[in-house]
Amino acid sequence: RDDLPTSKLMQYSRKLYEDLEADGQNLCFKKCGSLMLAQTKDRMIYLQRKSQIAIAAGNESHIITPQEAKSLCPLLKVDDLEGALWIPGDGALTAPDVALTFASLAKEMGVKIFERVGVESVVAKRRVVSHVETTAGKIECEYFVNCAGMWAHSLGKKSKPQVRVPLHPCEHFYITTKPIEGMDPMMPVVRDYDGLVYFREWSGGILAGGFEPVAKPAFLQGIPNDFQFGLLPDDWDHFQVLLDPILHRYPVMETANVHKMFNGPESFTPDGHWNLGAASEIKNYYVAAGMVSMGIAGAGGIGKYLTEWIIDGMPSIDLSSHDILRHVPHHNNQQFLAERVKETLGNYTLRYPTEQRYRGRKLRTSPLHTRLEVQGACFGETNAYERPMWFTNSHDDYLYNQYNSEKGKGTFGKPTFFDNVKEEYWACKEHVCLIDMSSFTKTEVKSKGPEALEFLQYLSSNNIEQPIGTIIHTGMQNEFGGYENDCTIVPMENNTFFMISPTSQQTRSLNWLRKHRPLDGSVEIRDVTSAYAGINVIGPHAPQLLYDVSGINTSRQEFKQMTCKVIDVGFASNIIAMRLTHSGEDGFVLYVPSEYGLHVYETLVKAGKDYGIRDAGYYALRELRIEKFYAYWGSDLTTHTTPLESGREFRVNFEKGEFIGRDALLTQRENGISKRFAQFFLNDFDYETDVWPWGGEPIYRNGKYCGTITSTGYAHTLERMTCLGFVTDTDSQGNKVLHKAMHEFILDKSAKYEIAIAGKKFPAEVNLYTKPTVYQNGEPVFIPAPKR
Repeated sequence: RDDLPTSKLMQYSRKLYEDLEADGQNLCFKKCGSLMLAQTKDRMIYLQRKSQIAIAAGNESHIITPQEAKSLCPLLKVDDLEGALWIPGDGALTAPDVALTFASLAKEMGVKIFERVGVESVVAKRRVVSHVETTAGKIECEYFVNCAGMWAHSLGKKSKPQVRVPLHPCEHFYITTKPIEGMDPMMPVVRDYDGLVYFREWSGGILAGGFEPVAKPAFLQGIPNDFQFGLLPDDWDHFQVLLDPILHRYPVMETANVHKMFNGPESFTPDGHWNLGAASEIKNYYVAAGMVSMGIAGAGGIGKYLTEWIIDGMPSIDLSSHDILRHVPHHNNQQFLAERVKETLGNYTLRYPTEQRYRGRKLRTSPLHTRLEVQGACFGETNAYERPMWFTNSHDDYLYNQYNSEKGKGTFGKPTFFDNVKEEYWACKEHVCLIDMSSFTKTEVKSKGPEALEFLQYLSSNNIEQPIGTIIHTGMQNEFGGYENDCTIVPMENNTFFMISPTSQQTRSLNWLRKHRPLDGSVEIRDVTSAYAGINVIGPHAPQLLYDVSGINTSRQEFKQMTCKVIDVGFASNIIAMRLTHSGEDGFVLYVPSEYGLHVYETLVKAGKDYGIRDAGYYALRELRIEKFYAYWGSDLTTHTTPLESGREFRVNFEKGEFIGRDALLTQRENGISKRFAQFFLNDFDYETDVWPWGGEPIYRNGKYCGTITSTGYAHTLERMTCLGFVTDTDSQGNKVLHKAMHEFILDKSAKYEIAIAGKKFPAEVNLYTKPTVYQNGEPVFIPAPKR
């Protein structure tokens, strides 16, 4: 797979199937290996990245030549291939064999299976699973798992409150041939990614199918009540886009007799990842659905890790990319799903780094969106929210194609927007920039008395009992010490707290707060994300600009770093101004009541002309924070990383009293840690010609795999390609080794680090502390000298 945790999950599935077969279960598992083909150089880069991840997960993996691929599968046409990836340990089996074997083993262990029974409702009492009402009666249960495949979406609606399970079925096609003379029953599974097709041996013939670039959503009016184990009508016209590459890659198919076309519905999610984990709406309600045609590969591992989720509260590996809490309510809209899955079925389409989905866009936009679009904003989507990633000239074709699948060709190297982002980066350091950060999750927590403070103190690892207007950066840890949230909290007037979390945290953070709030109703929690626009004013001229439009004293003595004031800007009032920028540069984030958002933006733009004001996007912000060694939730900080491991112990207040995760962190402080967040600067790297790191690359220490890159960016001040990631120490058996002084292990002078990027290892300089030079601004540039 494309990420290490999913690869490990599938590795567990494969081993389980092998072990069951060895124990005499009739799974019909064939360890025939798999071949992944590349027709282009870019696809070879993709396969090299996959190979690196496979090796890091403990799988045997080889990049091979077209001729070597043909020797493994003589029926292949290989004259147009660049190369292939060979995974000899892979295998093949069928869904019915897996399901029947699991069912048989479950029955032996006392599980009862009732067929032809419909679920009428999943009943919750006080938002906790109570029982299930079925057509055959009531079933009492402590836990409920919605693993109903394409029915999971509608089943989620059969509870109060309804549970969101964003997925939609698509028609999925494949054909089988009659037996072919000389067919090897151990023919490898072949995936011709650029042809969008796959092949495997099937009863002496060939099974061939694929993932067309524009799918056909099924059951637009809902799944019929009587549909079960059925097929949909043949559609050879729609299948033609797959049939041509099938015949091209396997010439023997041209003369083979087709036995049957199969058109069966398969469920797909909005982003192409599984829906796993605990639902936010009802306690003890779990989901395992939206298998996106990878159900067999995932089934064994999903069963294991979902069990850990239920028993331990979280799985032992980081499955955040599949966590159902990544979705927001808008993702469950039926029309949106039917449109988006036309695209997400295309599993084999080559997706470049930073590439965005193009269907179902412009759903959530900020009050500034239309203005920024005119200004040349190129948008990306997070949680269905459109965010400006970078800005270009209005005549650039990208502007007219960014919501169109035919947009310009991507790259694994230096991005086309590099120079644009570089200009924005330096404008943030030398002038003043505005970044629309309206998408950030904004939450209000309040109470009549001290209950809100007590509540947040229990959830936060930092001390929240601070003077009104203090900005407190804190983690919210789980019982294992990992990050459930990394947020900013500000005590306001009248026992009210204003909380800012990453955009991707909207469902997760609210779920965590509501999960732990007092049952007596003394604490009120409100999602106010849509109530405020967010404007980040970054740069050395930001204080003077804010003074010009508000009249408040913005000197560092009067408006200190990490403090907050409620101010007026132009004609707008009640603006929450925070002196921080999430970038390490000076400036302010203004949280503006949404109806004033455009007015405040235009006021800043007009007043900022003399300061060289311009718009900037999230890519510039990312490069600023990565060079300063700032960690970000969702990429660097996860439920499986702690403050001590990420170098953020200074943001943990152990003396304040009890909080969730305190015991786990105290144990870590006493016993030591086995991994540590680190910054890497690549040597011998040519940013113009080399393949770039984009996250997920393996880290090697003295030739031994020791971790994975989590964030990357180009540090323009240092003129170095920069990566962030975790270094882990393990023994020869793969067991973690604890260090009370992990920094000594990482910075050991004998340690040589390398980052593997698309099959090539680059030497890297390791760093554990922010380099002072990245804070040194050049001389502020005045256009002309500003008014004083």
